[in-house]
Amino acid sequence: MTTYTTTVTIEGLTLFNTIIGVVAGSLFGLSLMTIDYFFKRFTLRSFNIAMLGLFIGYLMGEAVFLNLNSALEISRLHLEPSTKTLFKTALFLFTSYLGMCMTKRASEELSISIPFIKFKSMNYKKKDLLIDPSILQDSRIIDLATSGLLNNHLILPRFVLKDLYNGSESEINSKAKHSLEIYKKLENMPHLELRYVDTDFPGIPDPMSKLIRLARLLDANIIASDMSRIQQSTIEGVSIININLLAHALKPLTQSGEYLHIKIQHAGKGAKQGVGYIEDGTMVVVNGGADHIGKTVKAQVLSVKHTTSGRMIFCNSTEEGLLSDQETAALANLEHKSYFA
Repeated sequence: MTTYTTTVTIEGLTLFNTIIGVVAGSLFGLSLMTIDYFFKRFTLRSFNIAMLGLFIGYLMGEAVFLNLNSALEISRLHLEPSTKTLFKTALFLFTSYLGMCMTKRASEELSISIPFIKFKSMNYKKKDLLIDPSILQDSRIIDLATSGLLNNHLILPRFVLKDLYNGSESEINSKAKHSLEIYKKLENMPHLELRYVDTDFPGIPDPMSKLIRLARLLDANIIASDMSRIQQSTIEGVSIININLLAHALKPLTQSGEYLHIKIQHAGKGAKQGVGYIEDGTMVVVNGGADHIGKTVKAQVLSVKHTTSGRMIFCNSTEEGLLSDQETAALANLEHKSYFA
């Protein structure tokens, strides 16, 4: 600014022009630092949304002004140039403000695709779940869907549904018929909003390979109940949500000091230890239970140990010892707990 004021002005290099240049340059630099201070609060994503809003507002203003200008020419109404300029300025300010407000409100759902570039909101992103045929053979998926955790996230490929219908035509294939029954129950759930995808890969004969290819294409996960499919997914780099692992994680924890009524199935490894199983399959080791194999005893929980194969519960048999025949019959008539209801 000092160079500008001392070379462009008629007086040239004078003290007054130098002071004017220094003051003007300092004010300009201070304004830049002030703008930089306020822009530190904005992210690159916010800046892109604002620029996009301005661009949309500009296009909107151009379209509205062209239509109004054509309407004025057709109606042979003539406006003063100053009036037209004022109207155009107000129109562009209004459309720019409207465009920025619209993009700000829709920023989370904003997705714009141009060749080789995709701007997409990554905040709060939740991956969808592709339905594997094995999950439709497991009735627990109905209870899981009823819980509301899968609302708006389940996707059923059309090729999976086609294979199920083709398999249900055979009288021998009862699994396909059972899968279709579960599918219809899922489809009739009002809040689940089951979605479909028509993408198919005719050149791939293996259904699981098709499903993994589709999951990579849609950037989605797969929900299944077949453990053998986990190994293939790790090779392909696709996550599979296994309902068996989920059920295992939701097994009830037994606290120390609680009492269990357990039937001793066989002898344990330790001296006088008996082994039984509770209703969810967890192994229970009872100290002093080796003498009561085949009978139901009352035991107090000592500790719960987590192993690679599951949980193990260690107990001591209580002073009451064996249960009477009436108590054993009453326990047999109790309903099992439903951990997915």
